[in-house]
Amino acid sequence: MDEIYIGSTNPAKIAAVQSVFTDAQVLSEEVPTSVSPQPLSDEETKQGAVNRAVYLITNNKNVSLGIGLEGGVIDSEEGMFLCNWGALAVKGGGVYTAGGARIPLPDDIAAKIRAGNELGDVIDQWAEKTDVRKKEGTIGILTAGEITRELMFEHIVRLLYGQWKFSRLRSEE
Repeated sequence: MDEIYIGSTNPAKIAAVQSVFTDAQVLSEEVPTSVSPQPLSDEETKQGAVNRAVYLITNNKNVSLGIGLEGGVIDSEEGMFLCNWGALAVKGGGVYTAGGARIPLPDDIAAKIRAGNELGDVIDQWAEKTDVRKKEGTIGILTAGEITRELMFEHIVRLLYGQWKFSRLRSEE
């Protein structure tokens, strides 16, 4: 594998893909998600990841493997939770998806998101930092650095890569 594309220019997402696809050149491109700027459900977050990956393989003839990663929130009876999804799309051959960690958001953060704010903006203000979404991520803030956004997305990319690898192995049988 020579090149793999990721549908984002976010450094944490790019680093996650690079840590899994060590034998490939990882190229990034900002692509549309066709979902709201702040996905508010598992379904919408997953769709954003799929849209990113599929956009890459359908709009660039040089892309044979595209990855989309998307973060969002889920509002439930137990409170609001952080969620994240990934998709790996193969030109001429399928889309693989995987979801990752979920942790509850503090009530004051959740209230601001319910009021229409984006998590990235809210966490920057709440943590008194800048560009948290491009660095440790909300997960990094809320886990005191034990899990970073890069590591969270790396887990998803490993799930995607493993599914794709398994599919290729099965087709060789």
